[in-house]
Amino acid sequence: MARSVPVLFRSALYAFRGGFLIRPFVIALTLGALGAILSSLEEQTPAISSFVPDVLFPSHADPQVAQAILTDIATSVMTVVSIVFAILLMTLTLASTQFSPRILISFVRDRVTQWTLGVFLGTFSYCIAALPAARSLPYPFVPVATVTGAMLLAPVCVGWLIYFIHHISNAISVNHIVDRIRRETELVIDALMPDQRRPSQLAEAHGAFPEKLEFVVTSRQSGYIRFVDIDRLRTLAKSYRVCLRLERRVGHFVPEGVALIRASRGDRIAEERALQLLAAIDIGPARTMQQDVEFGIVQIVDIALRAISPAVNDPTTAISCVDQLSCILIRWLGRAPPRSYFYDPPHILRVVVPWINFNGLLDLAFEQIRHYSVADAAVSLRLMRALGDIASTVDEPPIQLHLLERGKRLIAGCAGRLQEDDLERLRQRLSMLESGTALED
Repeated sequence: MARSVPVLFRSALYAFRGGFLIRPFVIALTLGALGAILSSLEEQTPAISSFVPDVLFPSHADPQVAQAILTDIATSVMTVVSIVFAILLMTLTLASTQFSPRILISFVRDRVTQWTLGVFLGTFSYCIAALPAARSLPYPFVPVATVTGAMLLAPVCVGWLIYFIHHISNAISVNHIVDRIRRETELVIDALMPDQRRPSQLAEAHGAFPEKLEFVVTSRQSGYIRFVDIDRLRTLAKSYRVCLRLERRVGHFVPEGVALIRASRGDRIAEERALQLLAAIDIGPARTMQQDVEFGIVQIVDIALRAISPAVNDPTTAISCVDQLSCILIRWLGRAPPRSYFYDPPHILRVVVPWINFNGLLDLAFEQIRHYSVADAAVSLRLMRALGDIASTVDEPPIQLHLLERGKRLIAGCAGRLQEDDLERLRQRLSMLESGTALED
């Protein structure tokens, strides 16, 4: 199904920016062009070679030395590239099997890895582009400055390889992985909810639908909703003089033929217009972090659940996940809820976009961990402390009451599964949560 140009551009930009294609390709192309241009300028202006000290390149008149240097550097770099790819594939396999296959997107988007591939491939391109300039026939020529540049790129590659190995060794640490997912999720929250939450902020007011939303626009493909171009939908709704409501949230799966949009005045939406509405919604085979806060939480929850499974039995990792999840929920509570009702002109409702609320986000973050950690005192205690941390950041009684109910549910689930002294510690933390006192270990 065709997509609108803004949606297609954003989707392509997100995919290319987060993959091993665009950034390494641009770096390799830039360095390759630099090698070709510099060698050409040096041939046209031989005086450039005189600026290179003899100590860096003594053989100013021997093209075979220049050819040997460029060839050896290019060969060595490509050997190292194969090693880098082997390390990278091993890291991706380890992360997928040990933590969760859904976290691979964060590894693919890692800029250090992209720059590593770009620098090595760029050095290879630089040497290959400069190699034809070093020749003995029809007249001898040595691109001294260009070869010197290749000799300087070689130690840069060595240093970058050492840094890459250091980075990968940290990147496969579970604490580093969870922290990176948390930071990416917070960036999505900042983009989706840019305004700070005001004290006792009321729920978003909205007007009634102008007419019954009886016309259904079904999805023409199966997949996950990854991005919704709200401005485009509002513009189209105003142009067609209709009201639109999305039936699924960003991150939800939509089978082909299932209702995706409901609209008023179906007589105004012909097949071509329905396709234009669908083109404003990006649907793909996998979820992304463009507008999907839930996906970031799902990745962390997956790591926590695998950590507390009997096969792994790693409560420390689960505790780290709970800590990071509490940071995400606190960031969410610190921002004004995302807009769901869009008007154009004012007081005329055009588009309704559903978003998850805080209660749903809290369920997504803690409910499965609570269910599977009822026999683990350490994780249950940390869940209770996380509820207290979240409650200490808000002054709204409904939210605090909801957090208190979650604490009571946590104790009820652990009853009969934990020893009495652990249950007593949970009850003490619950009383501190109820009184608003800061929780301590």
